[in-house]
Amino acid sequence: MALHFELVTPVKLIRSEEVHMVVVPGAEGEFGVLEGHAPFMSTIRDGAVQVYKTAGSAPETIEVRGGFAEVGENGLTVLAEHVEG
Repeated sequence: MALHFELVTPVKLIRSEEVHMVVVPGAEGEFGVLEGHAPFMSTIRDGAVQVYKTAGSAPETIEVRGGFAEVGENGLTVLAEHVEG
């Protein structure tokens, strides 16, 4: 099973890939998303998005500033105001 993950800024698409899990810094706390997650929308705070490519792997960390996260039929989309690096 794989989760489709997209990371987007107002300028461009940063990532579009199949992953195992993503942990997002939500405005009310971190939340993890796996394939099949219920539809969900949240604002995000400045912090690290953690991308787990496979089960049990070490996460890749991507620093983001502000934005929104949406979980839907097509997976997880994070629209960040700014992505570091």
